Amino acid sequence: MFAAALQSAPPDLAPALFALGAFVVFAFALGAVGSAVARRLSNPVGKYRLLYTAVLFPFALLAFAVLALLGFGGAVAAAVLGRTSGPAATLLTDFAALLGASVVGLAAYAPTIRGVRAVRGVDLSTGRALARMARYVVGVSAVVTAVLAPLRLGPGVTPLGLVGVFAALLVAGFVGAPWLVAALRSTVTPDASTRERIERRRDRAGLDVRDELVFDTDDEETAAVYVRGPPGYRRLFVTTTFLDRFDDEAATALLAAEAGTVRARVDALRVVTVVATAVPLVAAVSGTGRRWLLLGAAFGTLLVGFWLTRRGVRAADDWAADRVGADTLADALDRYAEVHALEPTRRRVPNPLSTTVALGDRIDRLRYRGD
Repeated sequence: MFAAALQSAPPDLAPALFALGAFVVFAFALGAVGSAVARRLSNPVGKYRLLYTAVLFPFALLAFAVLALLGFGGAVAAAVLGRTSGPAATLLTDFAALLGASVVGLAAYAPTIRGVRAVRGVDLSTGRALARMARYVVGVSAVVTAVLAPLRLGPGVTPLGLVGVFAALLVAGFVGAPWLVAALRSTVTPDASTRERIERRRDRAGLDVRDELVFDTDDEETAAVYVRGPPGYRRLFVTTTFLDRFDDEAATALLAAEAGTVRARVDALRVVTVVATAVPLVAAVSGTGRRWLLLGAAFGTLLVGFWLTRRGVRAADDWAADRVGADTLADALDRYAEVHALEPTRRRVPNPLSTTVALGDRIDRLRYRGD
């Protein structure tokens, strides 16, 4: 009856906008308080990362769920198009709901920029950082709307069929990552001298890619390097900070670590883990088979997949250590932490719900191994 009532008349925009405004105010306050706390803790850079992943991002997801329940997207579609049915209205409904949650996320992110600037000592403009993040979240909202379109506009699918569609989308995202990343973020093609320097380093590192693109990160000093794409069209993404702050030895070692990650298929393991966990989980939720047995299988699959992924990270380090030397790789990881003002974390017991290995544990393991 409640669903029918919702569908009987176009949703009112005023309550939806009020809810969005309330979420934005609360998100800003949450970001400000979280930033104040993170700045005063040990290893503040690491705490900021934890703030983003464990607090602010889940809050944005919560905002999306609540706004969807309140019919925010439908209210926007009704106000703009005068209707909530039809392909255009359906797509606008989805995009508006995602964009509303993105606005909440931006509001939470905004007050943290000043704190990050202080703890890292970087000249990071608040306006430019917000503009970059806004472009990214708008792009992600558009991509998600596009990939959901076949489900929303089609005849509908069963829950397990939905898992199949989800798996196909993950694979498509994995294969299309070289183009998606370039579309969502500002990149430039390196000039001849920069390309020659990158190619010399990656040849020594044993990293085989088709081409390279560079992110401009001079104001935020993010020294990142990663490879995206399927075999035969892998693309290397590096930041200007990576090119400027690391010497040949450290840069080559970090590229070797990325080459090891590719060889260990760490990204593929993450995708397979998500899909393999989703099958029994959705079956349990939809009432297909024995619910508790399926929930246990989903949880067990998740733990095994995470363990295999962490094992892949260690295997990648081993491969890179064989290529450039264990001490050289450890020094490069230490330098990476120094550039990011990051204190390498160490764990006595690995986190079973993590796909990564603590940076300090990786460094210690390489030191113990030696050349």
